[in-house]
Amino acid sequence: MVLVDIPGSKSITARALFLAAAADGVTTLQRPLRSDDTEGFAEGLTRLGYRVGRTPDAWQIDGRPQGPALAEADVFCRDGATTARFLPALAAAGHGVYRFDASPQMRRRPLLPLTRALRDLGVDVRHEEAEGHHPLTVRAAGVEGGEVVLDAGQSSQYLTALLLLGPLTRTGLRVTVTDLVSAPYVEITLAMMRAFGVEVGREGNTYVVPPGGYRATTYAIEPDASTASYFFAAAALTGGEVTVPGLGEGALQGDLGFVEVLRRMGARVAVGADRTTVAGTGELRGVTVNMRDISDTMPTLAALAPFATGPVRIEDVANTRVKECDRLEACAENLRRLGVEVATGPDWIEIRPDADGSPSAGAPKGADIKTYGDHRIVMSFAVTGLRVPGISFDDPGCVRKTFPGFHEAFGELAKALRKDVVG
Repeated sequence: MVLVDIPGSKSITARALFLAAAADGVTTLQRPLRSDDTEGFAEGLTRLGYRVGRTPDAWQIDGRPQGPALAEADVFCRDGATTARFLPALAAAGHGVYRFDASPQMRRRPLLPLTRALRDLGVDVRHEEAEGHHPLTVRAAGVEGGEVVLDAGQSSQYLTALLLLGPLTRTGLRVTVTDLVSAPYVEITLAMMRAFGVEVGREGNTYVVPPGGYRATTYAIEPDASTASYFFAAAALTGGEVTVPGLGEGALQGDLGFVEVLRRMGARVAVGADRTTVAGTGELRGVTVNMRDISDTMPTLAALAPFATGPVRIEDVANTRVKECDRLEACAENLRRLGVEVATGPDWIEIRPDADGSPSAGAPKGADIKTYGDHRIVMSFAVTGLRVPGISFDDPGCVRKTFPGFHEAFGELAKALRKDVVG
């Protein structure tokens, strides 16, 4: 059995940074993820005038319920979607002029449903170039609150940004959602708001957020479940056994549900109180699975699928087309490069592996993976590389977005799994 220490959750670290900045008092975040995305978020807070103290194992943030300390700021959000979507909402609660820009990759990603909702609440948000995309400027004068309708069918982050803003408004928010993707991420938001002293109500599809602000606290960041998916998949593929401490029955992240997909494929799965273990059995069955709620793990399953004994069909993942890249097509293209038969539709992908699922004639062959600068494409196809020699990446370093030490950690895992299986 191999014990794997997974870095902190990107999603939880980003939310915790927003909550800490908005809270009344000093918040300590324990074991935050240190990656390009989260460092970019912390840097964005600093640019807005918040004090962020960083040590290797903890970050301390001085909260300002009244909003940014500076009346004018220019924030570069790098590649981070949480930074690019959450920080304009946080800035709206203050008083000043705040400009936000991002990398070319992030500039391509949509923002319009959130922009429209903020405008409906009276926030002055102006896009400088393409409507609904960065760069943008927020001319903030606080937010009164009220009722708003939101389409969160492209990203649950739009809803999270509004929910996080809610307690900073003068009268609270009522957000009615017409469509919602990746719902477990919203549950993360609600649980974390509760930890900072705010209880959000639900009336059907309407979220009711009270005013009154947040309380500072000490908050421990759990390991990243999306990142853990690659290590669990590695166990299922190689016949080894991997345990991830810190992710168990009480985990906030819906992406831990990926292990149930592995169970359906034939792996042994044990979810304990504070840890999860996956063991390969030598069999990977084909499956049809709806991954709407855990779509960040879609590439992990796609990269594992060539070794199944039957077709693997992944459905309801249209939102993966507007991530760091069009992940659905990126997976399809790279699988074809490996010699695997693939079909795609607007919101689905079907991988049709060699009949016996073994690395023989007709099975995947080595190729250079086109990453599109997307960390999840690299980490997913690293799993394929455990069984297919000759896999390389055109941009292996893009993993710094969420896991700068991924290649070293995954290399150590591969060695340990070989010993585990042979032993």
